[in-house]
Amino acid sequence: MPPDAETTAERVFVALADPTRRAILTDLASGGPATVTELADRLPITRQAIAKHLALLAEAALVTPEPREGRRVRYRLHSEPMRVAQQFLAAMARDWDARLHDLQDHLDHTSEEPS
Repeated sequence: MPPDAETTAERVFVALADPTRRAILTDLASGGPATVTELADRLPITRQAIAKHLALLAEAALVTPEPREGRRVRYRLHSEPMRVAQQFLAAMARDWDARLHDLQDHLDHTSEEPS
């Protein structure tokens, strides 16, 4: 896996570690693009907290800010970094599956040998 994919996966995992950020992502996934004010109306979180969390989500490229009229900015869910993180986890799982299979084979052969 390319090094930049590992960095992307790390940023996604950091972003997903916080339940508030997961709630924001869930809301954007179900409700579509929204402003900080719209998110604050739908979630039990202050606008200031939402803005802080959206900044981190934007750093992880999980949301994309879309400037609108005036100072209003809508945030849109961007799922590509999530796919990169899923691929990272799948690659790790394959590595572990292979290692566990090798260990099981070793243990099976060891237990078959006479004492």
